[in-house]
Amino acid sequence: MAEGKKLRRNPPSNAAEDRPEAANTDLPKTVNGSQAKIEIFGEEMIEKRVKASANSGRVYLPPEWVGHKVKIIRID
Repeated sequence: MAEGKKLRRNPPSNAAEDRPEAANTDLPKTVNGSQAKIEIFGEEMIEKRVKASANSGRVYLPPEWVGHKVKIIRID
C-alpha cells in the first residue's frame, strides 16, 4: 500500500473462515518473535512509515482524527 493512502472498509464477514485459502499467512510478530494474528474493527485505516523525531518516532495523522481513539500496530 502506498504511503499515506487511505483505505475505507466495512467490517469483514468472516470471509477467511468461508475460504481458508484466503487466510493471511503474513502475521505480525510479537515481542518475543513469535507471530500473532490481530483482528480489529474500525472506521478508517492509514498505512504510513514512522519518521524519526529526536529520540522517538512520529506518525502524522489527519486533523479530523484529533480527539479520536487510535490503535498503532507495528507490521514489520
